[in-house]
Amino acid sequence: MTDPRTEARPHYWQRHTDGSGAWTQRGPAPGADLAALRRGIGREPGTVPEMWPYYTALNADGRLSARLRAEHLALTLFAVHQQSQRQPVHRTGVGLGTALLKLRERDKSSAAAVDRRFGAAATATTLGEVGHHLRGLITQLRGVTSQPGLDYTQLVDDLYRWQFPDGQARVRRRWGAQYFAWTPKADAPAGTPA
Repeated sequence: MTDPRTEARPHYWQRHTDGSGAWTQRGPAPGADLAALRRGIGREPGTVPEMWPYYTALNADGRLSARLRAEHLALTLFAVHQQSQRQPVHRTGVGLGTALLKLRERDKSSAAAVDRRFGAAATATTLGEVGHHLRGLITQLRGVTSQPGLDYTQLVDDLYRWQFPDGQARVRRRWGAQYFAWTPKADAPAGTPA
């Protein structure tokens, strides 16, 4: 498998943010850019002309690749997440499970709803299905003040791997390990390593 992180050109969010919560010298993502990226929601990757300048995975022969599918979905999710946000939502090192755990902890009234939605995303079998569930979760994450952000470069990699059976299992395990870090350790008998 080719790792989408090896692209020669940085992803859109990498060009506008430093990955730790600050905008680069180019400043905030323009609203017109985000609107163009949102136009791709539910559309086949590479078929929305307004999105063409933002891809790194378009290929000269017009082939629909797993890399393009993953990048397209991540671009649309980023645009949904960044909409109306003053600070960048791309945060290097914050995996999906970690971001959703923070959401769960900050919005106790909907912890069960986050659990259900995350479970639905994690058990999805197709990229379209996982994308549908992730859009709902990202929208919910966007609504939380001081939200933790999300590593969109890692998400591209996760969505790329999701398209392969062995990759899906690996991504599920990583997301689960990040998300279930909240599981109470107090139930363990004394002297048991956590």
